[in-house]
Amino acid sequence: MRGREAPISPMRVRDALEMARARLAEAGCDTPRLDAELLLAAALGVDRARLVVDALRVLDEAALERFGALVARRADREPVAYILGHKEFRRLSLAVDRRVLIPRPETELLVEVGLSLETGARVADVGTGSGAVALALKDERPDLVVVGTDSSQDAITVARENARRLGLDVSFLCADLLDGVTGPVDAVLANLPYVAEGARGSLPPEITAFEPASALFAGPDGLEVVRRLVRAVDHVSLIALEVGFDQGAAVARLLDGVGFGRVDRLRDLAGHERVIVGHR
Repeated sequence: MRGREAPISPMRVRDALEMARARLAEAGCDTPRLDAELLLAAALGVDRARLVVDALRVLDEAALERFGALVARRADREPVAYILGHKEFRRLSLAVDRRVLIPRPETELLVEVGLSLETGARVADVGTGSGAVALALKDERPDLVVVGTDSSQDAITVARENARRLGLDVSFLCADLLDGVTGPVDAVLANLPYVAEGARGSLPPEITAFEPASALFAGPDGLEVVRRLVRAVDHVSLIALEVGFDQGAAVARLLDGVGFGRVDRLRDLAGHERVIVGHR
């Protein structure tokens, strides 16, 4: 595929997918076949499974041009979620764009922690971004009272739009950490910036060139924002923090140092200590 250049016709679905796969593989994309399928399904307005049934279908020129434009964006390493404008997270389809981080599967661990809370608990999702954790929690536990905060007004706008579209009653507040959250809070769930500044060069362009830096980087060791939050939660009985794969021990010590008597370290599917949970 050559972006917006005139495509060669006729071309079948399977041939278009193979050309796109080869181009995306050459561009360094990790999952070129999957990416090509998602983009072609979007260009055709069909479910991805339909591509198997219609493998011999001849694509018209308009469809090929749409597909070519999407493939060109992905070849420039723009994330598929931004190209499509949405990302699946648990049972929800969330609108996402460059104003917010793309929700990751490991962040579902924060939701799992929230699901264990007592009936009617009041929960703050700090660093809510697209609203993924707050909205998923409200979707699965409607009895909980959930508020999401983020220091980015752009992120709060996206989260509110997701809440409205999904019909979920979550309050979103543009604030630094817990500033402005009134009343008692039983639990804090947080996916804060935790990447060390020195790690920029090791990250793929999908992250560094497209996702918001303010939601990623947090000082020399990546824990500047985490430390500030830990110092501000002396009134909650539970805190759960998503952290980098090598930060679990350091964050556990931070929680122990402010009086959380029990600290659990939850591992993601890759076996990394990904969410650190403090109880008191």
